[in-house]
Amino acid sequence: MSAAVAQPLDVILRDGTTLRLRAPAPDDADALLEFFEGLSQQSLYRRFHGLPRVDEHLVEPLLQADGREAAVLIGSVEGRVVAVANFARLRDPTAAEVAFAVADEYQRRGIGTRLLEQLAGLAGALGIERFLATVLPDNRQMLRVFEAVGFEVTRDVAGGEVELTFPIAPTERYLEHVESRDHQAVVASLRAFFEPSSVAVVGASPRRGSIGGELFRNVLEADFTGAAYPVNRGGDSVAGVRGYATIDEIPDAVELAVICVPGEHVQAAAEDALRKGVRALCVISAGFAEIGAEGIERQERLLALVRSHGARMIGPNCLGIASAAPRLNATFASKAPRWGTIGFSSQSGALGLALIEAADARGIGLSAFVSIGNKADVSSNDVLERFETDAGTNMVALYLESFGNPRKFARIARRVSRSKPILALKSGRTSAGAKAAGSHTAALTSSDAAAAALFHQAGVIRAETLEELVDVSVLLSTQPLPRGRRVAVLTNAGGLGILAADASDAAGLELPALGAETVARLAELLPGEASLANPVDMLGSATAQAYEAVLPVVLADPAVDAVLVLFVPPVSATADEVALAVARVADGSDKPVLAAVMDSRGIPPALVHAGVASFAYPESAARALGRAAARAEWLRRPAGLVPELEGVDRAEGRRIVGEALARAGDAWLEADEARALLVAYGIPVVEQRVASSPEEAARAAAELGFPVVAKTAAAGVHKTETGGVALGLETEDEVRGAAERIGGAILVQPMLSGSAELLAGLVQDELFGPLVALGPGGVFAELIGQAGLRIAPLTDVDARELVLEGKTGALVRGYRGQPAADADAVVDLLHRLSALGVDVPEVAELDLNPVLVGPEGCVAVDARVRVREAAPAPRAKTW
Repeated sequence: MSAAVAQPLDVILRDGTTLRLRAPAPDDADALLEFFEGLSQQSLYRRFHGLPRVDEHLVEPLLQADGREAAVLIGSVEGRVVAVANFARLRDPTAAEVAFAVADEYQRRGIGTRLLEQLAGLAGALGIERFLATVLPDNRQMLRVFEAVGFEVTRDVAGGEVELTFPIAPTERYLEHVESRDHQAVVASLRAFFEPSSVAVVGASPRRGSIGGELFRNVLEADFTGAAYPVNRGGDSVAGVRGYATIDEIPDAVELAVICVPGEHVQAAAEDALRKGVRALCVISAGFAEIGAEGIERQERLLALVRSHGARMIGPNCLGIASAAPRLNATFASKAPRWGTIGFSSQSGALGLALIEAADARGIGLSAFVSIGNKADVSSNDVLERFETDAGTNMVALYLESFGNPRKFARIARRVSRSKPILALKSGRTSAGAKAAGSHTAALTSSDAAAAALFHQAGVIRAETLEELVDVSVLLSTQPLPRGRRVAVLTNAGGLGILAADASDAAGLELPALGAETVARLAELLPGEASLANPVDMLGSATAQAYEAVLPVVLADPAVDAVLVLFVPPVSATADEVALAVARVADGSDKPVLAAVMDSRGIPPALVHAGVASFAYPESAARALGRAAARAEWLRRPAGLVPELEGVDRAEGRRIVGEALARAGDAWLEADEARALLVAYGIPVVEQRVASSPEEAARAAAELGFPVVAKTAAAGVHKTETGGVALGLETEDEVRGAAERIGGAILVQPMLSGSAELLAGLVQDELFGPLVALGPGGVFAELIGQAGLRIAPLTDVDARELVLEGKTGALVRGYRGQPAADADAVVDLLHRLSALGVDVPEVAELDLNPVLVGPEGCVAVDARVRVREAAPAPRAKTW
């Protein structure tokens, strides 16, 4: 059995059930025979274009497939084989013939499409570029499968059969089709968690204080709209509701089972629920992967059981789930969440409880709360898919400790963020910082930097603290987005206004001068001693009526995008009076109004109840407004496209890397190999010669023309740090002397100059995939830092942002009298690095430092490339 298909993988069908796919084992002969024997004559005829004899000779080729020249996948539900798919390589090694069959009662559920997706992925990894299929003309269902999967299919009718040919490279169009299927399937699979008509709590003890008993009482107290059943060993009633000793005894169908029994008993409880027909399990119990090896094994057995029944599972080791639509509170929180429009998913149960409490105190509610715990099955990605289509969810908040599939998260989040804001609090910012890095690029990247790049590209708003997560949620759920970053500050205390101005500047906001018409109107409304500049200091005597009169004037100024209202209670007005005045003006405003009204009770309840974006301190308000402004900018940002590149020889690139791996495994490429790889991808590199002696180096210099640079040709060496470089050599004698001093093989290049030096690089992250970096280059690259980072593949927008942002942008635009560089040339270089990282994941690290940039283009004058075998992507779950 091929390693490529050795591990089982699970796919979700359009009705939400799970199909397990794996390569057949020798002992599957009887199961395969039973499958083919169970096909109708029509299905058998359409698969084989005739009626073959169903015996061991039919299934033998399927069992003998080597996984390279031929590969087979079988699909099973509850242990029964319901589908078989295979491909066989043709004489042309880049082509293979594909075929599959699906049990009659499982047809029209999307199984054929899912099989084709997986076979294409397996074949592509083996160098196969296109599939061929022969279909009978009357098999319209199969023809639709091939044409709907997302590939560009070519038809040819010959000999009474339809021959289909299609390339299997994962184009953007194909990936969009896959995403659409994934989305439909995942949403269907989660329906019973968020909209159950019945819930059984297994382990619901009548004893007060027990987790199961309190969770069941929470279900009742939240006024759940469906039927709720307590299950405990004694069959005792709980809170006046009849109990059952087993879930099997419940006379009605159960859609959601919440399991609250000790960890060692979860397997049996889950098996009972699945046998009952439950397809949604929420496992509260601990004692799984979080406790070590024994728990990991227990969790894997539980997950295998759940998936073998085509079901889904939240947890284990979680707090539970709450959903506003059915008024379900299947958590052991002290009270139900305030219902509202924010969908919240948390990897930490305790932090989830803290956010529920904080949200309630600030007057914002949740459409759903999901504690995903160990996320053995249902993940943040799945929940995000659900929130996207839920009409009751207007905003998404996430607490993330880790990413299971960040590339999948990025694609989903980028799509969702266009219609609903996503806020994320990501922990673990510093734990990944210490790592051995052999290149400048790797030293400038980290898992947290990769997460930041992912969030930026996907439009996710990253909060630094739980407090900020709540603050931004309050602002986005109550106020419109600002049109820009210009904020006016209205205060009754000058010192508070100064603090707000400083905080606004730190948040990337600006305080514009107010217009002459605004200033004149304010002069009519305020005392002569008031400051009419921005911040507007209304003085300590300001009343609620003054706030209500002045605020509309400031909001009307065309130079103002948002207003921050500050108030410290003097004797002239109370916090509640000012709060109500601000609320009356803010209601219906098309510009955001933020209020920081100081009060001994905290945020005044009047502000909370009125739905005004209210904050404890001006700094909190300014930070939240900065995040909102960034979201508004991202929404105005074009989505971007990944360009098609000319002059890329992917086959040559793979050949160079493959030969290096065969020779040395994990290693740095030799100088000529590195240059050849870059040339294969159209990356501009300086001309060079490799010399084996000082005399040969002198001759090479004469050929190239003086002045020249002489460097060590040793693979992977930091040349400057080891003294392995000599610049500006004008004569053959100087070259000989430098070569003798450096020693070993010598790299000779013409001496070039540019208006700036940049570092461009690529590094493969085990989770995030290829990361492309660009920053100031030269010997101080790591000291200066400031490298921008994006996850490949780069869109045109991603690449141009890298080129024009921060210190890199200052260098490219022309720094201290230097001419502006060719930004388009640098953008093109980044796209080529991005393509190389995607196409050849064996390129582990790549440094181009420096890249000399000037008005006429750019050129890399030093390259270091490390290759290693690419780690196989996890395939246990494909949605």
